[in-house]
Amino acid sequence: MVAVGLDGPGAGLEFAPSGIVERVRAAVHGRGGEAAGQLALITVLYLGYRVGRMFTADDTVRAFGNARGLLGLEDRLGLPAETTVQSIFVHRDFFAVPANFYYATAHFTVAVAVLLWLWMFRPEHYRWTRNLMVALTAAALVVHVLVPLAPPRMLPEHGFVDLAAVYGQSVYGSAESGGLSNQFAAMPSLHVGWALLLAFAVVAATRTSWRWLALAHPVLTTVIVVGTGNHYWLDIMVAIGLLAAAALLHPKLVPTAATAWGIMGPVPAKPAVTS
Repeated sequence: MVAVGLDGPGAGLEFAPSGIVERVRAAVHGRGGEAAGQLALITVLYLGYRVGRMFTADDTVRAFGNARGLLGLEDRLGLPAETTVQSIFVHRDFFAVPANFYYATAHFTVAVAVLLWLWMFRPEHYRWTRNLMVALTAAALVVHVLVPLAPPRMLPEHGFVDLAAVYGQSVYGSAESGGLSNQFAAMPSLHVGWALLLAFAVVAATRTSWRWLALAHPVLTTVIVVGTGNHYWLDIMVAIGLLAAAALLHPKLVPTAATAWGIMGPVPAKPAVTS
């Protein structure tokens, strides 16, 4: 049986079946009120984000005009064509189907899993990760409103293919179907922004050399959001830029105590180990 290190600060990700339940119980003991508060906070923020996105859900003319203008800008900047990446997936269902599944499921499931793990076992890392995710999402919402943008999959005349429409597992439906999703919110790519933040959080919160594998998530997400026709290169660059700005501003705007465990006070020093 392999040892498990889930409860110590910066411990590795080693896993063992025995003791997991006890460690989880110890981690969440007496924190029911905090859990309810965090869940309520995240729910309110998520609903606010969804409502905010709807302001430009019908701005079709601007969204398509911005998309064509962005393609022209990418061409002037010498960026590679997104269709080059799409060609890897088109007509190859053994790539396309898993890519659509990953796009449809990994964005939220990985975020929930990492945030839950951080909250239970790395609360000091949970708080700054949560703060940066909120800041990034809020900044993205402002960009969504100011710059409505049709995704590449809506521009077949430029050689793009809606991979989800061809192979299924679409999370949007047709552009004319309405619903609660704003399909003109391609800029920036929160899929990539969140994936990069979560990967950094895992790397920062653990010591094991295996932690660097977490970076595969943002890399794979980048390839998939472009390959499925959901984002442009500039969507990804803007998301990374917003995340970098949030990370630089966070220590200046949020006191260190706000990332502490438990009450909003300084993190208590660990008692010295005596032999």
